[in-house]
Amino acid sequence: MSTPAPASFYEQVGEHEFRTTPATESPWDQRMQHGGPPAALLARAAELARPDDSMQIARITVDMLGGIPQGRMRTEAEVVRPGRRVELVQTRLWAEDKLAVTASVWRIRVDPGLTTAYETAPNLPDLPAEQPQRYFDGVSPDWGYGRAVEWRFVNGGFEQGGVADVWARVRISLVAGEETSPVCRLLVVADSMNGLSIRLPLKEWLSIPPTLNVTVQHPPVSEWMLFHAQTLIGPDGIGIARGQVEDEAGFVAEIAQPLLVQPR
Repeated sequence: MSTPAPASFYEQVGEHEFRTTPATESPWDQRMQHGGPPAALLARAAELARPDDSMQIARITVDMLGGIPQGRMRTEAEVVRPGRRVELVQTRLWAEDKLAVTASVWRIRVDPGLTTAYETAPNLPDLPAEQPQRYFDGVSPDWGYGRAVEWRFVNGGFEQGGVADVWARVRISLVAGEETSPVCRLLVVADSMNGLSIRLPLKEWLSIPPTLNVTVQHPPVSEWMLFHAQTLIGPDGIGIARGQVEDEAGFVAEIAQPLLVQPR
């Protein structure tokens, strides 16, 4: 690695304005961002739209309107369906004054007393020892986003593709100088389901997810999260990347993404 890793994905330069760091880099084009950090930034905007620790993000749908360029970002958030128990927040991310990403976020009020039917995680595989951090064929070991997350595979791997079980933890903060919320940490990695379980060589095939849907049962309670990732490809050029997330406290979330699959 020729350069030190950034301390955050974004640096705040205004009340709702941010500047990207190299940690947001797409593996295929350094001028663009990986989808995970922008998704997390919109989850952060939803959490701050009406701060209330008892209102949990239960579902977020992130729509990427094209490639998300590096540079100056601006977020907007609006509570469009207020409620005492359930609310809907719409958020938008502007990249250099162009609308780049939108998100629809449902928040549900939690009740700590309703725990009698909750199931803890059964027989999770042990966290493997530290592993060499290798990425896709042709991707530099200096890849910003890859270095910002630590990956420890139980099954699969970036180089081999297919079904994968991988422990992951986010090494750096979402926004410089502030603690990242548990759901935002989840969102940083959630957009990686396709990459973790890719089925076709990316030098020859496009595999593009235009949207990300994450349904959250409970926020992760520790830094390490276990991702079960699978990519399915149909006969007509449409695929699905899907996954489940667990941690030491139990089931965390379900993730699903449609895929455009075409030859390059």
